Amino acid sequence: MKHKKYKIILVAGARPNFMKIAPLMHALQDHPSLEAILVHTGQHYDEKMSHSFFKQLNIPKPHINLEVGSGSHAVQTARIMERFEEVCFSEKPDMVMVVGDVNSTAACSLVASKLHIKVAHYEAGLRSRDREMPEEINRLVTDAITDLFITTSEDASENLFSEGITNEKVHMLGNLMIDSLVNQLERASLVELKLHDLDGQTIDNSWLKTNAGYAVMTFHRPSNVDNKKALNVLVNEWVKTSELLPIIFPIHPRTQNMLRQFGLLKTLQSTPNIYLTGPLAYLEFLKLVNESSLVITDSGGIQEETTYLKIPCLTVRPTTERPITIWEGSNQLIKAHEIYSKAAGSLQMSKSSFGIPKYWEGKAAGRIVHLLEKYSIS
Repeated sequence: MKHKKYKIILVAGARPNFMKIAPLMHALQDHPSLEAILVHTGQHYDEKMSHSFFKQLNIPKPHINLEVGSGSHAVQTARIMERFEEVCFSEKPDMVMVVGDVNSTAACSLVASKLHIKVAHYEAGLRSRDREMPEEINRLVTDAITDLFITTSEDASENLFSEGITNEKVHMLGNLMIDSLVNQLERASLVELKLHDLDGQTIDNSWLKTNAGYAVMTFHRPSNVDNKKALNVLVNEWVKTSELLPIIFPIHPRTQNMLRQFGLLKTLQSTPNIYLTGPLAYLEFLKLVNESSLVITDSGGIQEETTYLKIPCLTVRPTTERPITIWEGSNQLIKAHEIYSKAAGSLQMSKSSFGIPKYWEGKAAGRIVHLLEKYSIS
């Protein structure tokens, strides 16, 4: 008699989710006792920010796409909940696994929990302790109703213990984003990097092959880019820092819109050593970061990638939910007006002093699948 497989819905909604889902989908493929259903909420629907990730990371086409698109936090969360509830009714999963801290994470967790479906949260326990960040609210909401907590580092586990979660529910199993990075690093190194400016014109990047070095930059957080005064400080620092080394800036649509609105975009476009490009696909961006001398950012996941790659990272935020990246030495939290001086100092740092956290070696997916096997029969 054929036994029914334990059905798990895996939820992906935004760009970082895809790198975390990919190794799990590969590990669960043709599994004898676990069935994975991939649901893409469509929270990010830009070609470079979703479809190309599935293609490059060799993730099968999602079984279901909710196609929610953009909107305010409330509108987007409501759409996801409404459409995901229908999926739960039709698929009748045993578990819903969410990853990260985007709106899809909180929305799908709420739906599953209210339908008495077990919720597993990968990347549980991360805390910035800054409730002005929408991601922090999503993390808190999700972990308040999660049944199975999978963490990437000991500090995340400790956060959960301090919030009253019992030990047997928390499992520190490593970092899926590092799994994707390790799996794709060789392929990324072979990619021919073709950069285009915001008008679609090819950027001459022959200088990338020299040993002079360059910085990669990403910025999108509202606290940095939605305020004219704050963004003006950043622009001035970016221009100064470009005198130290060239800066490649794959610009987020939100940031580009705000720069244009505040009349600051032309300043960057006319700065010789700053190269503005549109968002890059995963392999291209990984190659760019891996071969860089410095990363300047306000993003989350890239703090982890630079930690594994042992590349100095300057994070322009007052807090981080990934403090282990600071403890390992490669990442620094800085203020906007410190970018130039901290960049100069970072370029003198020795990578030999940087560490890599436990289980950040590319084998997290196997450990997580083993946990799910045990959980499914408990």
